[in-house]
Amino acid sequence: MLINRLISSAIKVKLPKMSRPFLPLFLEGVVIKGFGRGSKELGCPTANYPLSVVKSLPEQIETGVYYGFAKIGEGPVYKMVANIGWCPFYQNKEMSIETHVIHYTGPDFYGDYLKIALVGYLRAEMNFDSVEKLIETINQDIANAIKFLDYPDAQKLVNHKFFFPSQLGEH
Repeated sequence: MLINRLISSAIKVKLPKMSRPFLPLFLEGVVIKGFGRGSKELGCPTANYPLSVVKSLPEQIETGVYYGFAKIGEGPVYKMVANIGWCPFYQNKEMSIETHVIHYTGPDFYGDYLKIALVGYLRAEMNFDSVEKLIETINQDIANAIKFLDYPDAQKLVNHKFFFPSQLGEH
């Protein structure tokens, strides 16, 4: 009985983060200029998709912070976190997808093609009392994403055909 409770507890902890009916979700598009807050205010540069990509999201998607993998152009696959929603702290008027490519240290990639695979859900969007609290939470999201993306189930997506299409251009 104790083992069943432990297994049940482990599943309850894991499922909210790893399991959503529409995951993994693959998105792609050209990176556009955002508000410029990520790098300047938050120390966390983000890549923004155009509204057409945002409008392609499934109806059942929950706003919040997701983790997964990203590929910029023909470069390597990186771990990433993405906020999907309205960014309550900044009171955005339109929904957005803002992706932070973890450990990417290259130049800005405005105009480059970005592919992301959303693997799991970290948390709902929330408002913050201060920029410092927002930064602290973003840093925790990044740490959680790094940890969860090392799980074997997540690692299977690093070499997914979405990131490496065949010579015929198929996905």
